[in-house]
Amino acid sequence: MGKERILLSLFSLFISMGKSDFAPYFHDNGANSFSGNMALFSVAEDTSVGTYLYTLNGSDPEGEPVTYGMTFDKGYREYFSVEPGSGHVTLVESLDREDQDEIVIFVSITDGRNKVVERVSVFVTDANDEKPEFLNLPFIVDVSEDTEAGRSIYRVQAVDRDGGSGGSVTFFLQSALNTKFTIDAHSGVLRIKSGESLDYELSRTHFVTVLAKDGGGNYLGNYLVMTSSAIITINVLDAQDSPPVFVGTPYFGFVYEVSVPGSEIFTVFAKDGDQNNINPIQYTILNGGDGLFSINSTSGCISLTSVPGQLRNELYEINVKASEVGPDNQSLDYTVTTVTIRVMDLNNHPPTFYGESGPQSTFDLTMYEHPPEGEILRGLKITVNDSDQGANAKFRLLLVGPARVFRVVPQTVLNEAQVTIIVENCTAIDYEKYHLLTFKLLAVEIDTPERFSATADIVINLLDTNDNIPKFSSEFYIGRIPENSPGGSLVVAVTATDPDSGLWGEVKYSIYGSGADLFLIDHTSGVIYTQPWASLDAEVKSKYNFYVKAEDIEGKYSLAEVFVTVLDLNDNPPEFNDNFLEKTMTIGEPVKIEAVDEDAEEPNNLIEYSIMKGDPDNIFDINTSTGEIKLKPFIKSMEIVQNITKQKDCRWSVVVQARDQGSPSFSTTAVVKIGITESNGLKGPVAAFLMQSRDNPMKVVGVAAAAISIMVLVTIIISTVMYLRNTKSNRITPARRIIRRRAREHHQWTFKPPLGLTESKGNNNRPKPPTPRAPVLPPPPSDPNERQWTVPTVSGVVSSRKSSRSCRRSTDQLTHHVTEDVSSSLVSELKKKIEQKIIESNQSYYG
Repeated sequence: MGKERILLSLFSLFISMGKSDFAPYFHDNGANSFSGNMALFSVAEDTSVGTYLYTLNGSDPEGEPVTYGMTFDKGYREYFSVEPGSGHVTLVESLDREDQDEIVIFVSITDGRNKVVERVSVFVTDANDEKPEFLNLPFIVDVSEDTEAGRSIYRVQAVDRDGGSGGSVTFFLQSALNTKFTIDAHSGVLRIKSGESLDYELSRTHFVTVLAKDGGGNYLGNYLVMTSSAIITINVLDAQDSPPVFVGTPYFGFVYEVSVPGSEIFTVFAKDGDQNNINPIQYTILNGGDGLFSINSTSGCISLTSVPGQLRNELYEINVKASEVGPDNQSLDYTVTTVTIRVMDLNNHPPTFYGESGPQSTFDLTMYEHPPEGEILRGLKITVNDSDQGANAKFRLLLVGPARVFRVVPQTVLNEAQVTIIVENCTAIDYEKYHLLTFKLLAVEIDTPERFSATADIVINLLDTNDNIPKFSSEFYIGRIPENSPGGSLVVAVTATDPDSGLWGEVKYSIYGSGADLFLIDHTSGVIYTQPWASLDAEVKSKYNFYVKAEDIEGKYSLAEVFVTVLDLNDNPPEFNDNFLEKTMTIGEPVKIEAVDEDAEEPNNLIEYSIMKGDPDNIFDINTSTGEIKLKPFIKSMEIVQNITKQKDCRWSVVVQARDQGSPSFSTTAVVKIGITESNGLKGPVAAFLMQSRDNPMKVVGVAAAAISIMVLVTIIISTVMYLRNTKSNRITPARRIIRRRAREHHQWTFKPPLGLTESKGNNNRPKPPTPRAPVLPPPPSDPNERQWTVPTVSGVVSSRKSSRSCRRSTDQLTHHVTEDVSSSLVSELKKKIEQKIIESNQSYYG
């Protein structure tokens, strides 16, 4: 039975060993590793919350998956958290090494059946996040004022909870150059600076700012130096080293005229300059009192020892000594001060004004206006007096009234003075502005509390002078009068005033100047009239100007200018040069007529033109403003003209009216004879001459006859000379000359001198030619049934020879008759060549 149990146990053990399970474990990766079980792991205290710090790392022998955990002791802050699957450890609470520099953590690893827990310590490393902290605040130091320089008076202490260099502290004084103290940087010992001393009487308290600075360190990734400050209050304690001090200096006392011997004048007070061990003070008068004053040695009260009448000086300066008295009545330190005592008069008399007969409050004066500046008003006899003495008798004089007219001298008076009033602004003393000037003369005390004063009235009656000239109401006057106004008509009235009084203010008027001949003025009223015989005509002269004078009884005067305009009346009708006008019109171009209106101004001289009647009717238009007459637009050629007219001379007539625009309106009519032509395009001076002479055909005929006569005469002279020369040489040779004419523009009515003959030697056997005779010009053609007319002189143009217009027939016939008569009247004895040349010359001239 026992063997069976043993076998059973062995079998069970064998089965259990076959099914054994091992626990997981952490890897040990060393102190500087960030993976393992966090043993010997450290973290800086300035690490930010949420930072990934470490990875828990382990394994299971059977290769089972593991999870991680982390716990803390009960009551301790949980600074870290772990992600179970990955083992990532994260900071979840901020760290502070100065509060806790070691954190105990229980880390665990489990495979689900077995769990391993290990206790580890995480170290918090330092960051420079703490400022130095002063100990034993506040810093209050009591130092005697006689403490020697360089002696230690206090030790400042400060600590920094950081470690390393961040926990070291050094000391400095702020504004070290401006203080009496110095501090040791390492020990913090405060001393009086070399060469400096303390004085209780000058400064009882000093305030010094001390700085504590650590050695610096890293914080949040930056190098940082932390500093703290504190104030050291240094109280200076008094020592027995100062003399007495007078309180309330400087000292002034006063003696009045009612004071009696024994009267208290002033009390001085001194105290020991030291604050501890105060000694009593004793007072004495050293000098300056002349035996007239005494002082109480204990209270310092100064008294008068004589009557005020014995005080010969107005001012006394007394030197008073204050001495410290020791325990054995010995004199210690002392101080001397000065007490100024002034002998004062009581201010019981006000200033008073006096005239020649005693006190007076009103002063009268009569004077002419505008006295010279700086003149003294000698009619005023004024004296001012204050019977007090010293400062009580000092007062100021003031003159109250119109500003800056007079000034008073003197302005400051002591006791008594003669008052002088001087003219300062003479222009303000004007009778025309003020007949009466009133001023207040004031005397006011200056330095007295009572400020007594006195007043006096100054009344100045002004007398007038002739100081003004007459003045016109305007610098110029404008008068208007219609032309043809009867003599004596009113033109304009001028006005001038003289503010002077009496006869000086009366004004007399007169006029003069080149334009004043037709006018006269009333010497009293200033009304300007035309002369009784004057006749004004705007067409002759429409503007007059002259001067008017306003003069007072003493000859003072002023001038103004008068401008007179003669108003134009419509008293002239428009006028043409002639009631019967003749014009020549080229088709397409206007002719202009003009009437003149002698009126001087618009609208009297503005003219409107109109056609009253035409023959034939409704053929012409006229510009109402310029007087230009032109054919209706449908008349564009001579054919249209010939179709309209019933006559063959192409001369039409219109009755034109010129009317002015005045009121009433005047008009004039004229008959205009217009010859119609058509432009032929002629140019040059001969064409211009012919066009200018178309209204005078006899002038053209005369010029043509003169030219032909000159040519014939020249021909005869040449022929005679040739005949004489041939006779002399017994041979006559015909002169032949080939004349090649240049092509030139053909112009009608072009006059040229006859061609000359070339002299040459010929056959002497040639018969002698007869003496030539000058041809006689035929008379101009005339038609008894046709009315004689002249060539127009305005806008005339001669038409081309090719034109077949009937208006050119008479001129062509005239030219043709002249040519034939000249050719037939030549002398038959002339040589054939000479005759031919004359004919060619005439044909070229007229052709």
